[in-house]
Amino acid sequence: MKKIAIICGGDSSEHDVSLKSGAGIYSFFNKEKYDCYIVDLKKGDWHVNLANGEQAEIDKNDFSFTVNGEKNTFDYAYITKHGTPGENGQLQGYFDLIGMPYSTSGVLVEALTFDKFALNNYLRQFGVSVADSILVRKGNESSVTDEAVRNAVGYPCFVKPAADGSSFGVSKVKDFSQMQAALNLAFGESDTVMIEGMLEGMEISQGVYKTKGKATVLPATEVVSENEFFDFDAKYNGQVQEITPARLPKEVADRVAKITSAIYDILHANGIIRVDYIISNPQSPDAKINMLEINTTPGMTPTSFIPQQVKAAGLDMGDVLSEIVENQ
Repeated sequence: MKKIAIICGGDSSEHDVSLKSGAGIYSFFNKEKYDCYIVDLKKGDWHVNLANGEQAEIDKNDFSFTVNGEKNTFDYAYITKHGTPGENGQLQGYFDLIGMPYSTSGVLVEALTFDKFALNNYLRQFGVSVADSILVRKGNESSVTDEAVRNAVGYPCFVKPAADGSSFGVSKVKDFSQMQAALNLAFGESDTVMIEGMLEGMEISQGVYKTKGKATVLPATEVVSENEFFDFDAKYNGQVQEITPARLPKEVADRVAKITSAIYDILHANGIIRVDYIISNPQSPDAKINMLEINTTPGMTPTSFIPQQVKAAGLDMGDVLSEIVENQ
């Protein structure tokens, strides 16, 4: 029986959300096939949660743990850490060094998708439609002027951490008087900040995973937020309506699925990823499909987008996880 480390926690603002995803993953795995453990990783504290409620420290030399004098090693790491270091390539580099197979994409893809500005400009070269944006580095805020913002992205616009995996630190800015407060908030999460032009339309999110000889693009979820945008409260505190499958004409839904599959291949991704879009004029055959961002360790609580989409596709979450573990 393979021993699976379900890795959650992390050093970002989404530590607690990651723990919920870890519990979700644990509940989905087939326990007759896999011996699963929740592993909580924070700076200076890597431990396994044992069945008796106790904890065992992880030996970072080989990612093992010892109980009653017996050394235990893992066969596979399922990474569900949101933010640093599980979503930016750092943890993947560690596992590459010790030879541990894992569920996500590799170091380069994780680092690229974690940096929203870099990702957008990379995918733009492949014909993917993305919003215009400005990159601002901490200490260089003086370069952000009303004129520069108007010329590059216009108002309203969004100010968000450029290198972060969460919804923390995001603001909608309607005029320049709101800019400094928005920058301060975003710089609290990342040393680089992106000012991004606002895209009008339907927000959707679509999961995809590919294994040996099989590609599965899941039904998209339509996101209808009660707030001005899909912020942290909307995402995690229920201030949103989620409709799966999204209310899109079939031809538009097919186009989105084709783009989702192509992005997966462009990145040479691995495991389950989720691509978020804004669809302008969604009911029109000429709908414009704008990529918003990519999540390589998407939320995995029972009510998260991916489990919803797996269910809508008529699939079993436990079977999907087994496919990913066995057929990479």
